[in-house]
Amino acid sequence: MRKSNMNKDEEYYSKTLFAQKLKRAYEIASPRIQQYLEEEIKFVLNYITAFHTVLELGCGYGRVLKYLAEKAHKVVGIDISQVNLDYAKDYLSDYKNIEIHLMTARKLRFSPQSFDLVIGIQNPISSFKIDPYTLIEESLRVTKHKGKVLISSYSEKIWNERLDWFVEQSKKGLIGEIDFEKTKDGIIVCKDGYTATTFSKEDFSLLISELDLNAEIVEVDNSSIFCVIKVEHKNKLR
Repeated sequence: MRKSNMNKDEEYYSKTLFAQKLKRAYEIASPRIQQYLEEEIKFVLNYITAFHTVLELGCGYGRVLKYLAEKAHKVVGIDISQVNLDYAKDYLSDYKNIEIHLMTARKLRFSPQSFDLVIGIQNPISSFKIDPYTLIEESLRVTKHKGKVLISSYSEKIWNERLDWFVEQSKKGLIGEIDFEKTKDGIIVCKDGYTATTFSKEDFSLLISELDLNAEIVEVDNSSIFCVIKVEHKNKLR
């Protein structure tokens, strides 16, 4: 049997919260969380033109891909769950400009400078459980010169609504029971071992500084924090 390269938190998304269950998690979200999800997508769409090739990291069952595909020339999605991707093939069957791959963002199997825009929204630094520096550096590698990388996390201003959403998911059996003693300060802990963290403005600022990036941090809708990176390769191809 082939040994998995995923850590236990990656396997949680691959084997526990996937496809129909993941879709259900979004369906039960409160109006405020629905607004947050919609505003994230709107923010990303502002960066896309009809000539762009776009990569979404952690595409799940295709919730965001369909909106990207309506504006971009070509959209590529990757995910670590084959079940997600199988579901996405049916969910996205009407879109001919979408391509999906079973792949981890830890090591992207794409040539350098393949995409005009690389996005990871809805808190990927937490959900992927990949070293942030590795995630950003791989994203930069596959983004074209003068392209952009957009990575988001939660704003602290939506903490109460976010926690309520996770509690509701737990009640529906979509995730484990919430450990309220350990859940605080932007971190949600489940008793089955899963932990959802947050990447703050300060965390993004440190990342920008240490990697010497041309980037800005933007708060959207008092609900999400985006790190918007303008990619500048010293050599056109590297």
